[in-house]
Amino acid sequence: MKIFEPLKKTFIKDYKNTRDATVRFRYGVTAGIFGIVTNVVLFIMKVVVGIISRSVSVVADAVNNLSDAGSSGVTLIGFKLSNRPADKEHPFGHARYEYITGLVVAFIILIIGGSLLKSSVEKLITPTPIEASVWTAVILGISILLKGLQGLMYRDFGKSISSTSLLASAADSRNDVISTSLVLISTVGAIFSPDIFTIVDAAVGLAVSLFILVSGIKLVKETIDPLLGGKPDKELVDYILKKVSSYPGILGVHDLMVHNYGPEKSFASLHAEVDAAEDVMKSHDLIDNIERDFRSEGIFMVIHMDPVVTDDPELNDMKNEVASLIDEKYSGKLTLHDFRLVKGVTHTNVLFDAVAPYDIRVTAKELSDYLSEHIRREGKIYYYVINIDREFN
Repeated sequence: MKIFEPLKKTFIKDYKNTRDATVRFRYGVTAGIFGIVTNVVLFIMKVVVGIISRSVSVVADAVNNLSDAGSSGVTLIGFKLSNRPADKEHPFGHARYEYITGLVVAFIILIIGGSLLKSSVEKLITPTPIEASVWTAVILGISILLKGLQGLMYRDFGKSISSTSLLASAADSRNDVISTSLVLISTVGAIFSPDIFTIVDAAVGLAVSLFILVSGIKLVKETIDPLLGGKPDKELVDYILKKVSSYPGILGVHDLMVHNYGPEKSFASLHAEVDAAEDVMKSHDLIDNIERDFRSEGIFMVIHMDPVVTDDPELNDMKNEVASLIDEKYSGKLTLHDFRLVKGVTHTNVLFDAVAPYDIRVTAKELSDYLSEHIRREGKIYYYVINIDREFN
């Protein structure tokens, strides 16, 4: 967004060069410091008015801001550690520190949410009168505006450098706007009907604490997934497949695997099909150029070259029929690659790999029996040698 351009120009040198590790680090540091300062200011304002008015929901919201300040601090440390260069012990770099610090933040949020849940339940059981004032409502209104601005900044910075942690912080700020709005409604009600809204205040405090717990659980999942080797980003997968397929001489692409060692640091491998009749040195030169192109974009690519026969009529006819039958039976969810014929005196072996998603249960025997039933050639005997692959992306 244009409103954050002055902030970028002031604190981030060469801010448009977002592929540079140093520039990315400065984005993280700027966002982290901004988050710490704004959240600490909000915590001090809210905790003061919350204690004076004896409002558990306002105090809960204040503690939520303190946890957000802690989150920003841990995120800042994460960017600092993840910016360390690769070394002998960590040849792939330290970028996964950003995920680890996110996990630490998630556990902090869960602990705070549990504590606030306990306090809210106690106040529901033993209500304590609250003394809400116009100033309390004003402070909460300012908080909503500041949190909204904070969320917009996180979102803008997160999109600029493709940072999952900053985009998660943006979502957290958006959620805080919603929870603080609930507290504001409770506070305004308490100004006019303090007796009725004593219970409402405790209920809102309970809702905010549950909200914090849910956010913490979601954050645990989001940070654990990349550490465990979760499914790669669909946009990245589509981009890699489309880019490799766009090179003249590449006939097909399969077996793509992507390993993430932190935001903006991916290692990938795939099989690229080339014409078996083409000069092997020319094909190798093509593969080498593709790998080099990806490396310039920060993707460390390793490509296995698969020569395929393109001028065998029997092979092409058989491949098309097998593909058509499998498409019909499995609604296009299975794909084939490495299709070959090994011709013998008495029979011909049909060899190929079938890639199946995890939600389809299929065996090589089931597939072989199905094809044997539907494909018949006079004077020909076909045996199917099938390998079932699972898609990694």
